[in-house]
Amino acid sequence: MDNSSGVGVLDKAASVLSALEAGPATLAQLVTATHLARPTAHRLAVALEHHRLVARDMQGRFVLGPRLSELSTAAGEDRLLAAAGPVLAALRDHTGESAQLYRRQGDMRICVAAAERPIGLRDSIPVGATLTMQAGSAAQILLAWEEPDRLHRGLQGSKFTATILSGVRRRGWAQSVSEREIGVASVSAPVRGPSGRVVAAVSVSGPLERLSRQPGRLHAAAVVSAANRLTEVLRRTAD
Repeated sequence: MDNSSGVGVLDKAASVLSALEAGPATLAQLVTATHLARPTAHRLAVALEHHRLVARDMQGRFVLGPRLSELSTAAGEDRLLAAAGPVLAALRDHTGESAQLYRRQGDMRICVAAAERPIGLRDSIPVGATLTMQAGSAAQILLAWEEPDRLHRGLQGSKFTATILSGVRRRGWAQSVSEREIGVASVSAPVRGPSGRVVAAVSVSGPLERLSRQPGRLHAAAVVSAANRLTEVLRRTAD
């Protein structure tokens, strides 16, 4: 077999996936395309189906499975992290405030990238920090565009309301004042994947005395612009 890795079963599984790249295939078509024995082709296709790397269409033919697009999205989000550094640094320099990128993970949100002010801030959020999904402008962004049932569940116990999230969707950005922590304000905007789904939130945060009780008036335009730049990175990597 060409391009042999020396691990036979993986080479054969890769040949099945490569064959399906051309479109749906019956078992007989898989056998022809891969030159595998019929029982082997069937066993591998069914095993790949178990792991969602292969699926079936309405006619029962084998097709590439949903797990592949999930992995592709994850790869795109890794490129998002690579692009986030300079975008967050530019946002920090423009606003004079610390900038962060958050992703949702279950019932929490994680700071996956950050650009700190050169002088220390008491509310600095380190990369890897896990924060609640029940308070803060980034939590609002990561929840606002969820499916209605998930949104409703997410609102239980939160410091913001469905009305606030409706405003977030209308404006395209969120702000919070002393919501997650007394004396801290923030502004956030959504980063969207190629499908339009919100995959991350860009934020700036700082003390209330600098950001005021209407931090969006000061920084919403800059935060939205930074989030849009990262959305464009994901769109380009999907093309």
